[in-house]
Amino acid sequence: MHDFLRALRDAAKRWPLLVGAFLCSAGVAGLWGANIAALFPIIEVTLNGDSLQSWNDRRILQSEERIAVGRTEQAQLEVDLAAGRLSDSEAATARNRIDTLNLARRSDEAIVYSSKKLAPWISRFLPTDPFTTVLWVVAFVVVSTFVKHAFLLVNTLIVSWVAMNISRDLRLKVFDKALELDRAQFMSRGSAGFMAQVTHTSDMLASGITSVFGGAVTEPLKIFACLAGAFCISWQLTLACLTMAPVVGFLMVWLNRRIRSISTSILHRSKGFHHVLLEALNNVLTVQAYTMEDFERQRFRNCTGDMMKTGMMHTFYFALANPITEILGIGMVATSIAVGAWLVINQQTEIFGVTMTDRPMTVPGIMVFFGMLIGASDPVRKLSGVLTGVNVGIVGAQALYPLLDTPSKLHEPAEPKTLPSPHREIRLKDVSFSYDGIDTVLKDVNISIPFGERVAIVGPNGGGKSTLVNLICRFYDPTSGQVLLDGVPLTEVAVHDLRRRIAMVTQQTELFNESIIYNIRYGRWDATEAEIIEAAKKAHAHEFISLMPDGYHTMVGPNGFRLSGGQRQRISLARAFLRNAEILVLDEATSQIDVESERLIHEALAEYVENRTVIMITHRASTLALADAIIQVEHGVATKRPAAALQAA
Repeated sequence: MHDFLRALRDAAKRWPLLVGAFLCSAGVAGLWGANIAALFPIIEVTLNGDSLQSWNDRRILQSEERIAVGRTEQAQLEVDLAAGRLSDSEAATARNRIDTLNLARRSDEAIVYSSKKLAPWISRFLPTDPFTTVLWVVAFVVVSTFVKHAFLLVNTLIVSWVAMNISRDLRLKVFDKALELDRAQFMSRGSAGFMAQVTHTSDMLASGITSVFGGAVTEPLKIFACLAGAFCISWQLTLACLTMAPVVGFLMVWLNRRIRSISTSILHRSKGFHHVLLEALNNVLTVQAYTMEDFERQRFRNCTGDMMKTGMMHTFYFALANPITEILGIGMVATSIAVGAWLVINQQTEIFGVTMTDRPMTVPGIMVFFGMLIGASDPVRKLSGVLTGVNVGIVGAQALYPLLDTPSKLHEPAEPKTLPSPHREIRLKDVSFSYDGIDTVLKDVNISIPFGERVAIVGPNGGGKSTLVNLICRFYDPTSGQVLLDGVPLTEVAVHDLRRRIAMVTQQTELFNESIIYNIRYGRWDATEAEIIEAAKKAHAHEFISLMPDGYHTMVGPNGFRLSGGQRQRISLARAFLRNAEILVLDEATSQIDVESERLIHEALAEYVENRTVIMITHRASTLALADAIIQVEHGVATKRPAAALQAA
């Protein structure tokens, strides 16, 4: 609930709009009750051929007469009590009668006061003809209904706009969080986890916010308006009609807990659904190559089947909310009909010794009372859906906000140090690293890479080569030791300042589903088209790009599937060349390029790497020829020696 309150506080920042929504809700509630109350003059007055003016004057006269009679009776009872002429039982009855007369007098005094205040307005604005009065009341009901729905429409639009903006803001925050988290925390959730948060979870929270600022305000106000009208007619009878409210309240609390639990299950199932879907589609080549289509189909059927079962449970409890709340509404109406009918038929003011009204109720009065309770029962029924929406929103908030509160392990320094460009030296000092805190990938590494040196990192798979590069690029921080740039720990340098100095080409080339020029320009977004073409020429990509029908504006498809592996890698190299960074990192960057292209790229690299630090992970002898020094990484231990020593060996 705490996280959901945070979401509501975020929504409350748009308070001017929410105040407008609240006023619309109040207008809806007021008109809801007024439409029912408007029937009273039709029933009470006009159908008897009377006018509202004469009816109001008669009410004043009758109330004043009752006040006078009541005072006379009360005075006589007080005299009898003072004289001691009554027995104990008669005295108790007399005192009860005096209390009843006081209540009736206050009620009549209120009628006299309100009727006298209304008299000038009724005389000035309302017709004297009964049928014309009916037409006026009908017109009022029709117009107020239009106005009520206009208020309701404005309220819905305002609340939806606020909820969608909150949902959009949260999606942006989740996306920002995904981009800022360190690699370990990102991989622990995976793309599927973030996708579920951005889509399904954000929608759940938006639904909850809409329920709170929409139905959770409008429906209770409508209930209040109708019950207030019923209280004005008889507060005792209204309380008697609400005897089932505690039982229904208990059932609703139980139901809300069940809905919240099932909504949490749906959220977890949704994450699993996205996980299976993305995993199978992203690895579809492997699935097809190993003829695992039937296996993946079954996995997908299983996870969607689980989602369906959980969804049906949610639907069952959601549907159960309507009859539970309707029990309250029907209970109120049934009680009012039974008790009210007995009071009217027998012209009584008490039932089972309990006073229900100050005076016997009339048929029109009890009909308006029934109308008020019926008017309250409809928003009570709708309130069940509102509560369900709130519970769904609570679950969404409990999933979203802990993610947003997760700090990245790559802390930005409060006052980052500024270093000259180009740098002078990269140094790893007593660096050890472990991904899980159990297995050590690198152990006490001490290596220095001066600016302009070309270093090749070699060693067996799993030895720690990529980890070494990841630490230099600060995708991770060392478990112990320090990575230094010109003697300053990377933890004291802004991440953006560090990575703007680096251009990286990996073995698993990542391309966007955009044009070739878009993917190359990603290296430096302000580059001109001439600079992009020059970078493509250096990477020997210009030749095959020029042969394409749309040239540099050819769409490459998701992750570049329309291109060959070698073409994708040359575009990635062009992107790195365009960045013109002082540190170039190549992780098996020529592994998918043919021999001739590799020779041409090595020539381009030999020219490009001048006055740059180059770090290459490679197994190819042709790439090793570019290196000045070799870093051998094996079983977490790294040793550096001149490239000439390795070539001589």
